[in-house]
Amino acid sequence: MELGLASSRGPAGPSLAVAGRRPRPSLSPPLPCPLSLQIQTRGYSMPTLHHKAHTTVGCQASVAAKYMETPDIVDLDWENLGFGLVDTDFMYMAKCGTDGNFSSGEIVPFGPIALSPSAGVLNYGQGLFEGLKAYRKTDGSVLLFRPEENAIRMKNGSDRMCMPAPTVEQFVDAVKQTVLANKRWVPPTGKGSLYIRPLLIGSGAILGLAPAPEYTFLIYVSPVGNYFKEGLAPINLIIEDNFHRAAPGGTGGVKTIGNYASVLKAQRTAKDKGYSDVLYLDAVHNKYLEEVSSCNIFVVKGNAISTPAIEGTILPGITRKSIIEVAESKGYKVEERHVSVDELLDADEVFCTGTAVVVSPVGSITYKGKRVEYDGNQGVGVVSQQLYTSLTSLQMGHTEDRMGWTMQLN
Repeated sequence: MELGLASSRGPAGPSLAVAGRRPRPSLSPPLPCPLSLQIQTRGYSMPTLHHKAHTTVGCQASVAAKYMETPDIVDLDWENLGFGLVDTDFMYMAKCGTDGNFSSGEIVPFGPIALSPSAGVLNYGQGLFEGLKAYRKTDGSVLLFRPEENAIRMKNGSDRMCMPAPTVEQFVDAVKQTVLANKRWVPPTGKGSLYIRPLLIGSGAILGLAPAPEYTFLIYVSPVGNYFKEGLAPINLIIEDNFHRAAPGGTGGVKTIGNYASVLKAQRTAKDKGYSDVLYLDAVHNKYLEEVSSCNIFVVKGNAISTPAIEGTILPGITRKSIIEVAESKGYKVEERHVSVDELLDADEVFCTGTAVVVSPVGSITYKGKRVEYDGNQGVGVVSQQLYTSLTSLQMGHTEDRMGWTMQLN
């Protein structure tokens, strides 16, 4: 589940050397900007970095800084952390040319990148993104959740979009490097998570309709709180039957950037009316459930949990996959199939899943002017609460990971 992060600013540091923040860009002409970075870590071994800032970052002054004694955790208002962009220290970048092989990549200061106006991603939307999270345990170590699944999904999406992709190993290694370089931005236990956004874009200049001649693999991060302002509280959805998110044969099953811009109009209209988000129907029959704007949907009836099948129009969510496995381990019967609106309106309980929301209970559904409400403990159903607690406890390291899904960075 991922939409763009709303913009907000983190606290400004007094200087790069003291607070680990990049300085404001100078208005003077660009100068060569060698950057010596030394990041000390424990556990996962990240080599000492001695890189020149990448030319696309646009350094404006000569900068030399050592990140040896930065605070363990940055000073933020963690209690009021929303789901918005907070500028962090570093990002990861790697390039790929016509040979299809990505460079080894490097950690560079977080900041703007340079693109030609004729870049493939700007003109033809040739781009993919992923979303995953890192959590801080009580002992200070950091956990990643199933990063190899994101790597595989990006690789599958890249084939559909005629793009090369980093290997699973390079993807996971790049995520580790980026998180470790920004470790002080991982929220304290229970206060949020570090949202990780890998991007794969056609950065090469192209005029005619064709795959770009160059690609950029980039990862940035931001500390985040709850995606929905309600937190683990019921959200209110409206079913959209005029606009459709995806159609058979299209790109609804891959995480391409264009899938998300197309839902903004219906989502904005819904939010203006007081709804949390929009639930889309299939484009053929206009009666079977597909997705919320950026979440998968589940319907509970008795001991059975049903969710729309993955048939090319629905994103194969990693949280969706995890919730299915957790639910089955607890004895629920999980069915992946066509789920009709009638079944939804007759359900005992409904919830959404996604990287940002994890599990979000649905308090009401509105369809053609009819509103159906779902009972629960203050709107949170028993199944939603159980699955949310089970998965988040595993993600945060509160319970033993018998699934083998987490990866610890000390």
